[in-house]
Amino acid sequence: MRSHAGAPPSRRRFLALSAGGAVAGAAALNGCALQVSGSVGGGESVTVMVSPGDITPDQVRQAKKKLGISVELVKWDITKLIAMLTSGNPPDLVRGVGAVDAAYFAARGVAENLDPYFARSTVLRAADLDPVNDLWRFDGRTQGKGPRYGMAKDFSQDSMYWYNTAVFDKAGLAYPSETEPVTFEQWQEDARRLARRKRGQTIVFGGSYAGLTRSTLLATMTASAGGSLFNDDFSRVDFTTPEARKALAWYIDYCRTKVGPSLIQPDPNGWDGPTYQAGRMAMTNSGYWLGGMIGADPKLAAVSRLAPAPVFAGGPRISACQGGTGLWMPKKAKNKDAAWRVFEWFFGEEPAKERAAGGWGIPTLKSLRPLMPHQEAYQQRTLKVQDDELRHYSVVSFTPYTRADALDALFNQAAPAAMNGAISVDSLAGKLNDVVNEQLKRGKEQVG
Repeated sequence: MRSHAGAPPSRRRFLALSAGGAVAGAAALNGCALQVSGSVGGGESVTVMVSPGDITPDQVRQAKKKLGISVELVKWDITKLIAMLTSGNPPDLVRGVGAVDAAYFAARGVAENLDPYFARSTVLRAADLDPVNDLWRFDGRTQGKGPRYGMAKDFSQDSMYWYNTAVFDKAGLAYPSETEPVTFEQWQEDARRLARRKRGQTIVFGGSYAGLTRSTLLATMTASAGGSLFNDDFSRVDFTTPEARKALAWYIDYCRTKVGPSLIQPDPNGWDGPTYQAGRMAMTNSGYWLGGMIGADPKLAAVSRLAPAPVFAGGPRISACQGGTGLWMPKKAKNKDAAWRVFEWFFGEEPAKERAAGGWGIPTLKSLRPLMPHQEAYQQRTLKVQDDELRHYSVVSFTPYTRADALDALFNQAAPAAMNGAISVDSLAGKLNDVVNEQLKRGKEQVG
């Protein structure tokens, strides 16, 4: 991989493949030598770029009191991050989504290899790391292997889905099994029977199956069909392989039949949570994470169940994480020792314990699992399903040559015609191959 020693990446090269403001290419960067010290002195300051709510004002005060480190929060913004990276003055820690960001930033040489820090940490021990943290590994070719470039704060197996038993009862449908996955075909048939319409408008969605991004959803579904959306070096996609076409055809059919929210039938609430809470959505593939909202509403909790990720008939049982949101450290961070101490605190101490107890995601340290909500009968039932599903977790690797939001922008331009029946799935597959592979080609040229 080519790099330019001692100089930050050129902004023009970083933005070369941008789509809708998304980063999509960068020159690599050697960065400065790794700084490792035995302790952090008082009066240090660490800048952390996160989204609102990732780190609360109370936690900022907690860090100052416990660590003696001032945490300065900067709102996550991709354009601002690019500017800071290209000027050589990045934040000390940055929010990222492991499933799609880890390989991207590592391939461009702007992310710090954290293996030496993990090796000496007494807080974040390798044996205690959940396998989901492998999303933050990249060996220069494949995600899930090689050095660690970050860590997830919590996670869900995002193809798992919640369902409302009251809506199933009203439709006279049997509940999905809590141990054996339904097929995608059965899931969609159930969604058709659960959907309710009035005067041509959907008043109850039969189910929502959008994934965190369309690109990660389709990559995961292709893996569930027994294939891979990408070629061996992740430089090309092929939506015309039998497995990828099966995934694409299923999703387009889901959109065409309007059993759930999509580009051609948006959810007025913008996301599944409020719609499911209002009893206007029978199923939502939001994974364990949504349990934080469900558990806060006793009436909703009483009728909600978590089910395993669906499978394609004859395909392998895949239950991936499409997110793995956490933090990474830029190579050019100015205060790495203090940043690492904040990193340890955030992922292994008080904030991590609070997150685990809240039910908004599975903790990424195995030692924190006992803190997950388990007092009530519905919580125990949920944990039983979730614990069994963890046995089927695997990393579905993503390309390092562009960002998921850039690929989604291309998909969103091409797919509505197929969703509305104006073009065939095969025509869409060919069109996606053309536009996505052009994007990936430019990304690979940028990385080198």
